[in-house]
Amino acid sequence: MHKLQDRIALLSPAFAVVRPEGAGPFPLAVLLHGCGGRQPFLDGYAAALQRVGVASLIVDSHTPRHINRVAASLTVCTGAQLQGRERAGDLFAAFAWARGQDWVDPTRMIAAGWSHGAWTVIDALALRPGGEMQRATKLSDLPEEPLAGLTGAFLAYPYAGIASTGGKRAPRLKPHTTAIVCGRDYIVGAKAPLAALGRLRAHGLPLELSLFEENTHAFECTPAYDPRVRYDPVATERAHGLMRDLALRAA
Repeated sequence: MHKLQDRIALLSPAFAVVRPEGAGPFPLAVLLHGCGGRQPFLDGYAAALQRVGVASLIVDSHTPRHINRVAASLTVCTGAQLQGRERAGDLFAAFAWARGQDWVDPTRMIAAGWSHGAWTVIDALALRPGGEMQRATKLSDLPEEPLAGLTGAFLAYPYAGIASTGGKRAPRLKPHTTAIVCGRDYIVGAKAPLAALGRLRAHGLPLELSLFEENTHAFECTPAYDPRVRYDPVATERAHGLMRDLALRAA
């Protein structure tokens, strides 16, 4: 077990912050990358949020742990290490760090994730306070509600396989949620994410689903890092718009 401050100390040197001009306080979106690691396309989302007065905190879960692209593909993407339940501790640490910044409005925060990052958000919402949450995240001193201030969630092509809660449990919090599922996703598929999101809706999560029927996993990524991924600039702009809309609604 580690302390929450230890996780903050591990991750914060690799935090990337994008802020609107001015002193704030601003609504904040915490952005979690996929299993392959931080991708440049997250900067495009951060820029889109900046234009509507929302700050972003991009969390790199791999670099501080010395997980390179090859190691990520072999271990994180296969579920051998840093599964969504454990990585939820990174999200909790980011929220705790953000609440200590005078330019952040701690009552208006969004958790956004792509693939493994979306899995992380779903599992973070499903964990029960106390021993379960501590064991899962390996953090011993979590506050009663580590996602206090959460008003929105953005879930892009979430992994919802056997290792994920997959919406089987009711979330503790029910923020405004936007989800994207891709019809030509040959990495996490469409069937399992759609089923998981449907279960979350049944649990009362206010969720708006957008099906990108002709798009692959990580369609925002250029150059594509995987032969199963195809960049689509039009779909990318559409996704940016969905993120902006969520941020304005949640704020």
